[in-house]
Amino acid sequence: MPQRGIVMMVVRQGLELTGAGIVVGLVGASVLTQVMASLPFGVSTTDAMTFATVPLILIVSAVLASYVPARRASHVDPVVALRAE
Repeated sequence: MPQRGIVMMVVRQGLELTGAGIVVGLVGASVLTQVMASLPFGVSTTDAMTFATVPLILIVSAVLASYVPARRASHVDPVVALRAE
C-alpha cells in the first residue's frame, strides 16, 4: 500500500471514531437542552452556531491528531513492522 493510502486509512479511521462521538454528543446535548438552558450565559439551548462550531473544531482536531501518527506509520517499512510483532 502506498504511503498516501496508509495516511488516508489511518485518518479515515480516526474520523469515523470522531464522527460517532460527535453524533452521540449532539444527540445527548439536544436531549439535555433543559439542563443546558441554565448554564451558558447569552446562548440559547438550540443555538445553531454552537451546534455547528463545536463539531467542526472536533473534526479539525481529529484530523490533526490522526495525521501525525499516520505520516509516521507511512514511513515504516512493512517488513520491519511485521518482524517487530
